[in-house]
Amino acid sequence: MTVHIEDAPPDVSGATSKGPPKRRTGRRLPTGWVPYLLILPSIAALVAVLGWALVQNLIISFQEFGRRQLISRTTEWAGLDNYRTILEDERFWDAVVRTFFFMAANVVLIMGLGTLIGLLLHALGKKMRLVLAISLVAAWAMPVTVSTTVFRWLFDQQLGVVNWALSSIGFSSYEEHNWFSSGASTLAIVTILIVWASVPFVALNLYAGLTTISGEIFEAARMDGASNWRLFWSILAPIMRPFFMITTFLEIIWVFKAFAQIYALNAGGPNRESETLPVMAYVEGMSQSQYGSAAAISVLTLVILLVAMSFYFRLIFKQEREQL
Repeated sequence: MTVHIEDAPPDVSGATSKGPPKRRTGRRLPTGWVPYLLILPSIAALVAVLGWALVQNLIISFQEFGRRQLISRTTEWAGLDNYRTILEDERFWDAVVRTFFFMAANVVLIMGLGTLIGLLLHALGKKMRLVLAISLVAAWAMPVTVSTTVFRWLFDQQLGVVNWALSSIGFSSYEEHNWFSSGASTLAIVTILIVWASVPFVALNLYAGLTTISGEIFEAARMDGASNWRLFWSILAPIMRPFFMITTFLEIIWVFKAFAQIYALNAGGPNRESETLPVMAYVEGMSQSQYGSAAAISVLTLVILLVAMSFYFRLIFKQEREQL
């Protein structure tokens, strides 16, 4: 008796005798002009909103633009006279130095205190962490005009809580003390205000980043005898370096262009001693009606910020190349 064995049907699964079936790879990311076409609407919106204003501001900076030209609606070109006048003005260079010192003090305090509070959030229990997080969000969400008004009242010469508290504990010289009598004390109060409003952003974002780090890393380091400082410097700082870099970058820009807090507290006074570059541009334009000079100051401010940030960008790119 002969047994006939039928041929086996072909394997439609794609498997062969040499090994398991190959998996299909995912679709490749679009190349060429597709990514640029996708971001084109956003770029067009930015150009329409910001680009036109920048171009107009640049044009005005080359004009003699004051009350007479505004009323008569005439255009008088001044060439580089506005820039020459501004660059020869000592008040401009005083404002440049003051702006950089003000920015540096604020950024150092914001990043330092924000890092400490972010580490505290990570170490606290759930209930205390929730209370602290709600407090930080409340401070961060407060509008600038409201917080500035509160600080103006706190440091008021006659009815201020700060003067009352200092006088109550024995500092009688601070009774009816005028905190806004000098540019240095005015900027010190503005620094407290800006740091108070900006620390929550750093602290909450740092805490969010710390939650993504596995606890096994800390346990292994502590078993090796690492101290808290060693944990931060050797483990947390390298892992969170991108966060520190981009957050510092954002804080530099935000503090450099701070205007509402300084102007609302003392309008750049007394005697324009607390003027930073944005405040100086506003005072020249709105108070002195020198719109051409104000436009020139704003253009120079943008150029100074771009030059300063170019060194920061070089540092970021250098660190990225070292990591590759």
